[in-house]
Amino acid sequence: MDSEPTPSASSAPAGPARPVPPPAAAYRPPPPASLARRLTAPVGILAAAAAAFAYVGAVDPNEPGHYPVCPLFRLTGLLCPGCGGLRSAHAFVHGDLATALGANAFAVAGYALFAVVMALWLVRAVRGQPLRITTAPVWWWSGGALLAVFSIVRNLPFGSALAP
Repeated sequence: MDSEPTPSASSAPAGPARPVPPPAAAYRPPPPASLARRLTAPVGILAAAAAAFAYVGAVDPNEPGHYPVCPLFRLTGLLCPGCGGLRSAHAFVHGDLATALGANAFAVAGYALFAVVMALWLVRAVRGQPLRITTAPVWWWSGGALLAVFSIVRNLPFGSALAP
């Protein structure tokens, strides 16, 4: 009688084979990126912003026909939060801070915030640290509320100093 041996319960595989993870000593983190690679993104964004400011500085938005009119202003006559932003950037590029603030004070605050974030990003990139900016939702809501108040006040008679 030739009978096949039956496999025992201990030798039968219970399921698909699981890969065995390498020992902790065998794990090697990826090599750090080179300085040029770390600076690519912040320098690229800085170059794009500089090119945009150079264009607005060269092409005067105060002369009609160079830029489109704000659609909200054209349809309703109301100033949006961005109205006067190009005139503000033009004055800012030419070093006229008073005119820039008069055209759109919120935009000038945005330029300053952008400069701070870019400086922080560049320093951290040179040091090989990631840029992580986390803000609580209350800051986002507060910024949105401030922008809404700015938009409303600049359209009212007593807020005409904020209008471009």
